[in-house]
Amino acid sequence: MPRVIAETDEILVLDKPAGLIVHSDGRTEEPSVAGWILQNYPVLESVGGPWISPQGERILLPGIVHWLDRTTSGIMVVAKTNAMYAYLKSEFKERRVEKIYRAYVYGRMESEEGRVTAEIKRSSEPPRRWYARACEETNKRAAITGWRLLKQLEEAAYIEVHPLTGRTHQIRVHLVSIGHPIVSDHLYAPDRALLLGFTRPALHAASISLTLDGKRETFQAPLPPDFRSVEV
Repeated sequence: MPRVIAETDEILVLDKPAGLIVHSDGRTEEPSVAGWILQNYPVLESVGGPWISPQGERILLPGIVHWLDRTTSGIMVVAKTNAMYAYLKSEFKERRVEKIYRAYVYGRMESEEGRVTAEIKRSSEPPRRWYARACEETNKRAAITGWRLLKQLEEAAYIEVHPLTGRTHQIRVHLVSIGHPIVSDHLYAPDRALLLGFTRPALHAASISLTLDGKRETFQAPLPPDFRSVEV
């Protein structure tokens, strides 16, 4: 289940473990971040709006303003009031929220840092995956991801990732598009050998920075055990 990193009257900052979904997909019942929030903070049921599944089921998203993939660990911010929910939605839309991830990717990086600008499109053939199509930053559908090399290992690289936008599978898809898929990514690198002890995509949402009451605040989620076990 999530761990509370920080809490005020208006926000809840959580550390989500890998393997936990943010909300139900409407097809199965299993533990989720949304379910945990409703159990521990039932008053948040009325914060934000629901998601309607393809099956027509109304899924509550109590205060949830952004998502992490099931396999991604790390930091999430939850609004505790509708006013804060609207504010955070606006901050994300205007790209005033800074998110920093840590990741291990396959191969040797050709430079110390880089930037990917590409649309995130969905394939029409199964398995339904997302893919990148290069575009200009002026394209309203452009997704933008910056990265910086932290350490080059023998078969992989340890990088810091800074997504300026928040599209589905953005980081995973953008890194695939430059030839460096995330280590142990079952969806985007299914034929690559598992490395460094990871059995899930080696991606962790390490920190988030946002302005609250006129003050810039940064919250951090510590590296999970599978990241800490890699000697860098």
